[in-house]
Amino acid sequence: MIMDDGIADAGERNEEAPLGLRSGRLNRRSFLVGSAAGLGAAGLAGCVSSDDLMRAEAAKLYGPVPNDKFAIPAVDISRVDPKYFRQKVRYDSKEAPGTIIVDPGKFHLYRIEGDGMATRYGANVSRPGFLWSGEVYVGRKAEWPTWTPPKEMIARQPEARKYAGGMPGGLENPLGARVLYLYKNGVYTVYTIYSTSDPDTLGQGITSGCTGLLSQDMLDLYSRTPVKTKVVMLPA
Repeated sequence: MIMDDGIADAGERNEEAPLGLRSGRLNRRSFLVGSAAGLGAAGLAGCVSSDDLMRAEAAKLYGPVPNDKFAIPAVDISRVDPKYFRQKVRYDSKEAPGTIIVDPGKFHLYRIEGDGMATRYGANVSRPGFLWSGEVYVGRKAEWPTWTPPKEMIARQPEARKYAGGMPGGLENPLGARVLYLYKNGVYTVYTIYSTSDPDTLGQGITSGCTGLLSQDMLDLYSRTPVKTKVVMLPA
């Protein structure tokens, strides 16, 4: 994955909520309707915006992960646009369940779940000049991988030369906690799907061909993505 400083539209509908939110709402609604005290609470709840409810649920999804090889801190969700929270959405596709589709124009990555549904994640993508499209597949996976800057990056950014022999895995490593390496015809493309701890990168074009998800989202995607999984990169 190179980082510097610097299939058609699938007909998604607005039937979305952070994973687990809908069932929580129904439970709360049932409780509130069942008591006079609940009715008073319902009046107060009317002052809470849908964004507030989404952020409250997102705080659970993006909390700290203390028991990994390196403790992953919680995401500051106040810095994340709610449209980039992990959500289950309607997404009509002919692709098989498990397929990954990246839409760089919308800064979203989708995992097809079947029955017209997908899990949607907010992403960062390639910056102009490094955008690409086509079909590849996950050729290998790694946890807390070593990062080695390509010679092209070292030529552009000489300060990266100190990592020419590889930067060990850890919280400061650009690849983060998990990475999916993308291959085509048995050859590594130099592109990856990687994890980032910086929420400000979501919705941004910052890489040289790679796609980044928040660490907590990458843990979820990684655990459900075997080697040989098909990955489709849509045109921007």
